[in-house]
Formats: sequence, C-alpha cells, structure tokens
Amino acid sequence: MNLVGVIGGGTMGAGIAEVCAKAGSDVLVLETKQEFADAARSRIEKSITKGISRGKITQEEADAAIVRVRVTLDIEEFADCDLVIEAAPEIESLKAEIFGKLDKIVKPSGILATNTSSIPVIKIAKCTQRPQQVVGVHFFNPVPVMPLVEIISTLVTSEETAAAVTEYAKNTLGKTTVQAGDRSGFIVNALLIPYLCSAIRMFESGYATAEDIDNAMKGGCGYPMGPLTLCDTVGLDVALAAAQSMYDEFGEPHMAPPPLLRRMVDAGHLGRKTGQGFYSYQ
Repeated sequence: MNLVGVIGGGTMGAGIAEVCAKAGSDVLVLETKQEFADAARSRIEKSITKGISRGKITQEEADAAIVRVRVTLDIEEFADCDLVIEAAPEIESLKAEIFGKLDKIVKPSGILATNTSSIPVIKIAKCTQRPQQVVGVHFFNPVPVMPLVEIISTLVTSEETAAAVTEYAKNTLGKTTVQAGDRSGFIVNALLIPYLCSAIRMFESGYATAEDIDNAMKGGCGYPMGPLTLCDTVGLDVALAAAQSMYDEFGEPHMAPPPLLRRMVDAGHLGRKTGQGFYSYQ
C-alpha cells in the first residue's frame, strides 16, 4: 500500500495516519475545514514527536514519518490511493455518503475500508459499485499503542481484499489481526458494550458509586481500567452509537443504551474529551 488515504483527522484518523506513515506509507488525510486540517496536522506531528522522548522512534524516523503525511480538503486527491480508510463519525448516513463519493473517485483497484466500530459493513459497501473491495478495518484507541485490528469481511468481500488488508495491518503496521463476521459490534464491542451498559445501569440505579464499580472490576477481575472510566476514555457518544447499532441489529434488552447514557450525551458530557463524564477531568 504505497498511498493510503484516511478520511477524518480526529483522534482515530490521526492515529491511523500516524501508524501508516511510520510504517513507510505515504498518507493523505481528508478534513472538511482548514481549521480541522491544521488541528489534524498538529495532532499527528505531536504524537509522532512524543515517541522520540520515549525512545520509541528516532528523530530521523519521526521527521521522515511527518513528511509522508499530507492533509487536504479535496477528496478528489484520493484518486490514486491504494487503500482508503474511513474514520468519520459513527453515523451510517455520513459513511454511506462518503463511500458513494470515494467509489467514483478512487482508482478501480483501490480498496475502500471503514473503521466503524459497530455498523454492519455491508450497509456501507452497498453504496458503492465495488462492494467486493469494501472491508472493515477496525482499529482501537489509541491507535499507535493498541495492538489489535479487527478485519471484517461482508458476504461479498473478496478473499483477495481481505487478504490484502490483513497482510498490510499485520506485516506492515505490525498489528495483531483477528477476522470477524459482519455483525454489529464484531468481536470486541459485541462483548464490551453490554458490559459497559450494565455498569451504567448499576450506577444509574444507585446500587454502587462509580468509584466502587470501577474499583471492584479492577480488583476483582484484574481489569486495567474500570467500566465507567473506560466509557469516559472511549467517549460516551461513541459508546451510545455502538449500543444503539447493536440494539437495532439484535433487539436484545441488555444491549439497549441506558437512559442515563443518552442524557449525558445530550448534555455534552462525553468523557475525557469534553472534561466531564462519569468523572470530572477539568
């Protein structure tokens, strides 16, 4: 994958762009406004250079990786991409619109991938004329640190497409890959989101405090982070979108978003990124 496109320069998109650039690929990042583009560029450069002080990367390697990344406002520049990874907000209609545009722009041999955490990939693939070349490539936050990538093939994704992205994620990016079926939530979130929702319901009911719920799961199960702290880290809006997508898919009550989760998102209490979630980060 000589040229990799990334749609979105937020936390996930910037992380994906960083690991691809450090692995030697030229990377093109799409943003919608110049201020967002500037923020994306700054986010990527800051993260890459932080690795120097930690001994993860040399100054020369960091400089080379930064040069490989370019941020643009023009989606037409993605025509020559070998692989495009979409990391837009978790809104199905938005992703569908993006893939419809990419299908008309990206060269016929280009692979189109989505970093969706919960939306069935076929719903996005069907918006293109190349569904056999559409695949899910689900990274985890923070991308430069988390080792896992879920590869999600739809019923029509070609074996060649799945093999190509698996090889790139595994052998070029150095990630651990798992293959998942095209069901909402895939592997990780299908198990994680109901657990997070149960913790929120427990807190909402007054059964236990946020601190006691988190400490119980850390001390009793050996988890590195409690469920409510994890919600704050992931982002409550992301957790809500994933829970809603899974509930729409399966209709299981334990997957339904708790009312408190909806109200916190309505209030703009999204966790660490806004300074307020189940805990305060002011």
